[in-house]
Amino acid sequence: MRWLVTGAAGMLGRDVVAALDGADVTALDRARLDVTDADAVDAAVRGHDVVVNTAAWTDVDGAETAEAAATAVNGTGPANLAAACARHGARLVHVSTDYVFDGAATTPYAEDAPTAPRSAYGRSKLAGERAVLSTLPDAGYVVRTAWLYGEHGGNFVATMARLSAARKFLDVVDDQRGQPTWSMDVGTRLVDLVRSDAPAGVYHATNSGETTWFGLARAVFAHLGLDPARVRPTTTDAFPRPAPRPAYSVLGHAGWARAGLPPLRPWDEALAAAAPAVLPHD
Repeated sequence: MRWLVTGAAGMLGRDVVAALDGADVTALDRARLDVTDADAVDAAVRGHDVVVNTAAWTDVDGAETAEAAATAVNGTGPANLAAACARHGARLVHVSTDYVFDGAATTPYAEDAPTAPRSAYGRSKLAGERAVLSTLPDAGYVVRTAWLYGEHGGNFVATMARLSAARKFLDVVDDQRGQPTWSMDVGTRLVDLVRSDAPAGVYHATNSGETTWFGLARAVFAHLGLDPARVRPTTTDAFPRPAPRPAYSVLGHAGWARAGLPPLRPWDEALAAAAPAVLPHD
């Protein structure tokens, strides 16, 4: 198979390319492929069998005042890729987000749970999902993930590690629940999904289990050999942001049975495995 990875310079994109080591891969970053340019997308997709789209507008707060720009990347971009894949007979794996849900649930969101985004970012990502699923009903995969951290690029885990050296105490939100997820685990799973010939549709790629940002921060401190009690719990109201944050971002994983694949490993096991790469060390 010939693979095309878009957004290949990003945190997840780089991990997808790494997971494809030894495969025939074209890795295009934003400078080499603007997914909002339909003609450029068509030319890039031609000759490939599988496209993995990790290109995205990820500035959640910025999208509140630039929704059209966010939707161009997160909605029109996937639509362009899906249309090109349909023309050239390629499969498309498109990465989406927990923000397509309202965050008001108390049990994990199933893959077919009703969507109801509360932010401009969530609406832009839902537009991309709908474009992929409608254009490629038999060859499109929408893979939602959440709370990503990894070796490449800014993320919560790296921020906690940096702040641990600068502050005696950190106040971290304890009323938002989710699934910390290592980007390498997701990158590997996106490749496995295609290679398993799984049915098209929606999948949730998050590490199993759940915690809060406070719980994750304490786990980071523990891996750094620091006192977790230096992390103190606080509330979302203490850190007002332009875009509303989901209070509950736990995703269900029942869909993996369709692919004959297990859910991703527990988040604490993934963090332990990721620590040598993502946390500072001597």
